[in-house]
Amino acid sequence: MRDLPEKDYYTIGEVCELLDVAPHVLRYWEKEFPQLRPEKGRSGMRRYRKGDLRTAVMIKDLLHTHGYTIRGARRKLASPEIDPAELEAAKLHAALSEVRRGLASLRDELRKGVD
Repeated sequence: MRDLPEKDYYTIGEVCELLDVAPHVLRYWEKEFPQLRPEKGRSGMRRYRKGDLRTAVMIKDLLHTHGYTIRGARRKLASPEIDPAELEAAKLHAALSEVRRGLASLRDELRKGVD
């Protein structure tokens, strides 16, 4: 996971940007995975802590990288034997996704300069 600014809470937008998922996907995961329960402020806005981010990274990794179904990923997360190596792989995958997006953006900027 990339280095995040040190603060107590992160917005849904920040979490979505980090994971490269749409807000509706993250809200759906909240319904499907009891482990992902961000706090809500008085205004009803979600407030994610770093633990919520780690859980969301693991969910994305299980679903998108390892090909688990929602049901299978839910079971895997509920199991007390979550492999720390899998969590590290999920963090690495999130970091690589960010690098990939950055490179694609740079490529697009360079193409604009050539045209």
